[in-house]
Amino acid sequence: MMLILVLGLIVFLGCHMLPTFVGLHDSLKTKMGDGPYRLAFSAVSAIGITLIVIGYGDARFAGYLPIYDPPIWMRHLVLLLMLPVFVLFAAAYLPGHIKKRTKHPMILSVKIWALAHLLANGEPQSLLLFGGFLAWGVIDRISLKKRDLAQGGPAQVDMSHAVRNDAIALIIGLGIYLLFVWKLHELIIGVSVIG
Repeated sequence: MMLILVLGLIVFLGCHMLPTFVGLHDSLKTKMGDGPYRLAFSAVSAIGITLIVIGYGDARFAGYLPIYDPPIWMRHLVLLLMLPVFVLFAAAYLPGHIKKRTKHPMILSVKIWALAHLLANGEPQSLLLFGGFLAWGVIDRISLKKRDLAQGGPAQVDMSHAVRNDAIALIIGLGIYLLFVWKLHELIIGVSVIG
């Protein structure tokens, strides 16, 4: 029953693991050209995400027994852990102090999101989904550190609008967080955060 979820994870995370294989990644980009490569990457990612959403939804209603049952107080910890997730995600696109200090804020946001959800969900499909994303985040961060060192350090962050960009990342991130806590998580995922 979880075959679609597994296939989606293989497609999406496999696609996102490609940059860790620098030679293959660069060769594909050179052969295809930057534009077509980005288009193909986006299309494969979209297919992977679609399969993940469908597969996870199907698995949630298949009645799998939890491997572990997290205590109710864990939800409060998850709410706390999720606070920086959307801020970090926004900061990945807004060069500033947050991006400079965290180096790769999007990967950090994915790792925190995955860990938080592993703490709150003990069903096999959740372990597969969030465990897969956490493993990818760890592997990709290690790979990025090696690539950064090979290139003489991480890419320089343009700090000319750092304070403004950090403020925008905070406003956007915390705004989306509040929307998710209020209603968005329930509308998209079908599970109320505070209910």
